[in-house]
Formats: sequence, C-alpha cells, structure tokens
Amino acid sequence: MGDTPGLRAAEFRLVLGHFPTGVVVVTAGGPSAPVGLSVNSFTSVSLDPPLVAFCADRRSRSWAGIRSAGAFCVNVLGQDQEALSRVFAMRGADRFEGVGWSPAPSGAPLLDGVLAWVDCTIDAVHDGGDHEICVGLVQAHGVEREDGPLVFYRGGYGRFEP
Repeated sequence: MGDTPGLRAAEFRLVLGHFPTGVVVVTAGGPSAPVGLSVNSFTSVSLDPPLVAFCADRRSRSWAGIRSAGAFCVNVLGQDQEALSRVFAMRGADRFEGVGWSPAPSGAPLLDGVLAWVDCTIDAVHDGGDHEICVGLVQAHGVEREDGPLVFYRGGYGRFEP
C-alpha cells in the first residue's frame, strides 16, 4: 500500500470494515443518461457554509460522469433498500433500469423511496490516493420518510436499532 511499509490493502480494508457506515447513492445527470454509484464514505463537513463530502474511486466511470456534471444528489438509503445499493455498486449494469426517480433541483436523480436527500454543486475535488474526495456545496435538501437507515459493517448490510 503506497509507501507505508508493512501495511497491506486487504488487512487495512478488514480493519476499516469494523467502522459502521451509512449507505447513500450519489447521482448526477450524465451527458446522455443519468449516472450514480453506491457510497459509504459520505459525511458532513460544515454547517456554515453547508458542505458535505464523499470519496470515489478515481477510475470509476460513474464518478467521472458526476464530476463532469458539476452537481450531484446524495440519496440516503433506508434499511429496506439493500437491493438498490447493490445495483448501484455493480459494474457495467444499467443502474437506472426499473428504478423510479424524479429530478432534484440540480436535475440529478432523486431516487424514489429514499429517507432523505442532499442536492449539491461540486465545490472542490481533492486528491485522496486511489480515490478523489469530492466536497459539495449544499443547494437543497429534504427528508422523504422516517425509517431506519441502511448500514454497512464488516462487508455486509444491516440496520440500526436505537
């Protein structure tokens, strides 16, 4: 792994897998069709100004489409949306086939049935090794329904019970 002696990528991934994360699908209006990808690195950055961030593999074609669009919508998935997360994590699939959505204010897909959404313009993109760190300036947001979130932990999906 990089220039850090003694660290192996597989072991590092195993350690990081012990940190539970929420699951979102980040979408954008592509040049010919919408694009989107599942992300578990979404986080808030700042309240003033309202900023959020996520990390994307720099080799991802979906990320390239999101970056070129200049705007994106973060769709926060509910505990009943594991199948949707899996579709947006697959390579080469038509991710929007059979998926209902409407345009968010930016035009990016706002997926049907999500818990909440955050619509952004890209504020900055930073180098993050084999990933890029995208910081978005929030332009609009909303809560669609109250339910438990979809959670990713140790390589599998689960739910959060308070």
